[in-house]
Amino acid sequence: MLSFKIAWRNLWKNKGFTLINLGGLAIGFTASLLLLLYVANEWKYNEQYANAENIYEVKVNHLDNTGAIVSTGDFTPNALANTMEAEFPGIRNAAMITWPSPTLLVNGTQRLKVQNRFADPAILKILSYKFISGDAHSAFSKPNSIILTNNAAKRLFGNAPAINQVVKFMNFAALTVTGVIEDHAQNMDYQFESLVSLNENIGLFPKDAHWDSYSFYTLLTLTDGVNPDDFNSGIKNGIKSHSTNATGEPFIYPMLKSHLYNEFSNGVPSGGRIQQVKIFIGLAIGILLIACINFMNLATARAGKRAKEVGIKKTIGASRTSLVVQFLMESVIMVSVSMVIAVALTEISLPVFNNLLHTKISLGFLSKTDWIMVLLSVLFLGIIAGSYPAFYLSSFAPVETLKGIIKTSRTSVSLRQILVVLQFTFAVLIITGTIVIYNQLQLIKDRPIGYNSDHLVEMPIEGMMFQKYDVLKSRLIQSGVVTAMCKTTASISTKNSSVNGLGWEGMTPADKSTDFNQIFTSEDFATTTGVKMILGRDFSSKMASDSAGILLNKSAIKTMRLANPLGKQVSFGGMKRTILGVFEDLIWADPSKKEMPMIIAWSKLMPDVITMRLNPAEPTASAIAKINKIAKELNPVYPVELKFVNGLYQEKFERERILSVLANLFGGLSIFISCLGLLGLSAFSAELRTKEVGIRKVLGATHLSIIKLLSWDFVKMVLIAVAIGLPVSYAAMNAWLSGFDFKVEITALMLAGAAGTIIAVAYLTVSFQAVKAASADPIKAIKYE
Repeated sequence: MLSFKIAWRNLWKNKGFTLINLGGLAIGFTASLLLLLYVANEWKYNEQYANAENIYEVKVNHLDNTGAIVSTGDFTPNALANTMEAEFPGIRNAAMITWPSPTLLVNGTQRLKVQNRFADPAILKILSYKFISGDAHSAFSKPNSIILTNNAAKRLFGNAPAINQVVKFMNFAALTVTGVIEDHAQNMDYQFESLVSLNENIGLFPKDAHWDSYSFYTLLTLTDGVNPDDFNSGIKNGIKSHSTNATGEPFIYPMLKSHLYNEFSNGVPSGGRIQQVKIFIGLAIGILLIACINFMNLATARAGKRAKEVGIKKTIGASRTSLVVQFLMESVIMVSVSMVIAVALTEISLPVFNNLLHTKISLGFLSKTDWIMVLLSVLFLGIIAGSYPAFYLSSFAPVETLKGIIKTSRTSVSLRQILVVLQFTFAVLIITGTIVIYNQLQLIKDRPIGYNSDHLVEMPIEGMMFQKYDVLKSRLIQSGVVTAMCKTTASISTKNSSVNGLGWEGMTPADKSTDFNQIFTSEDFATTTGVKMILGRDFSSKMASDSAGILLNKSAIKTMRLANPLGKQVSFGGMKRTILGVFEDLIWADPSKKEMPMIIAWSKLMPDVITMRLNPAEPTASAIAKINKIAKELNPVYPVELKFVNGLYQEKFERERILSVLANLFGGLSIFISCLGLLGLSAFSAELRTKEVGIRKVLGATHLSIIKLLSWDFVKMVLIAVAIGLPVSYAAMNAWLSGFDFKVEITALMLAGAAGTIIAVAYLTVSFQAVKAASADPIKAIKYE
């Protein structure tokens, strides 16, 4: 207790030193905690499912005619789950589940749009959703059943019990609520607001087995003792044996790995979100190291001033053990208080942090084990940081320290310099990374998207819109708020579907497996979307032959090696189709990747999206109001949901945007923390040289020469850090950029910008103290001590 009091008094006595140390450590801990919370959110994806380690997703490697893997997909045929369960031993449960789609639920006058999925009943044996009402065993035991999340149930039924209530699914099928589950955690895949059995006769999905259409996710669990690798060997031909046209080989992949390792090359994981998570872990470690180096440097720098204190205490009988305990206690107190401040700052910062990243993370994401690790880290850091003054100073002979005879070790000075260089090397890495990430994001953002997204809006086709589309189009164009309009099976902004097996003149056997992005549409597609036509024309309802027409993008023409494409025939969808036009490549999937060949075909298939080009002469708010009014008149049951294509396209950059935000935020913090430590060290250095500065000024030294004298040692360390950090950061960022088809070149200007920023901020920091020392009264300085 006495050691604690002495330690606290000493910290209170040196308020400036304590404040700098506390501030640097607290900010470093806060930044690291925020980053690690985000990492924990990503790392623990799907762990909420019971038996998650035994849940597998079925993926498919798509092959060319030589047997080489050309791509790996998440979607499987609708016949796969039942067939695998019947033909391959070792499966405990298998089920298919659809992607989520917006669906209307009606309860009397209450109408609610939810994200709905269809799934085999066995999905409830695989994914352990937590039931508030009903249970997993009986929820799908009766026909016409639907499961709701708690939030969806409350919005539909208020505080009344939802169980056994009837809702109208898409306003026509009467379904009974047989289960209410807890709302999903944010970091869970296969989320929904409503879940309906695929066995229901709603008519949205084919009941017959199809092997050539990949439209469903398939999940399964294995029986105890089954080796996943052996199982994969057995199911390799599970699709080929049922379809002569099949080019896919299924394999199972652990669901716990699928979120982070979601990119494949040659059928094996090659990266994905794990790369971003690793960057965040490195960023957290880097900032924490910078803060810890600050703390250790300031602790060791101040230690030499306490030699006389040690001598007096040893003279009056203090043991070396008691001195060691006191110094370590001071260090542990400082680190502990910093961590308490950091936890408070983290809690305060989380709303802003979540808003920036569009997340819902909280301190609750850290488990008891995580908090134990944090506490152990605090204790470890406190001991390490306090070890130098504790063990080195306590070894001094009391007589020598009282006489002021202290043999300072050059090693300690060299160590402090090494730590400063290491600290600023990390800062160079972070700043260079920030600059490169920003430029890469701008590069892919500035790529031509291939269509005109300005004034382009879309809405889903639902309810009466299927029958009244032509009326809607006529009324909107006559109103003057819309200049063009089309209906399609997919949004122009987001990849939806692909197909292979096309045929054309001059193709090779290998071309049969080439994947083409596909959209089905009607007339006015190019006119509405602003897709740039290179050759030919858009679809027209005035040309009856256009019902057998297609449009191809530039990449498709190149892939098909068609010199004069207009009028040539392509086998697609079971019929010969004529090429009507060629359009510029448009970005439909990942903006950082090369475009796939794309085919746009006329079809009367059930469309999903209405796309409209607003009249730029009409105020946007007025145009949206008129569209809402007319659409509501024609389709009164369904809410009108209009989305701007510009906004939908920006969602493609979410991953890079998050990385850029964090890099900018924590890159700035890393410089601030580094300079905070530099400020403390330069202040301490200026204090030690107070008398020297006074004598030099009396002898005629100029302000500039004194500033240079006090600043050069620190600037020199920063220059060394820059020399080390730039090549390392260049290599690291080149490795990161290798994952992009379109990537920015790391230029000398970017590296110079990072170096210049670090050097300028560091010089200004130390110059502040140097100017202060150079401006002091030399007489007072000479009388110092």
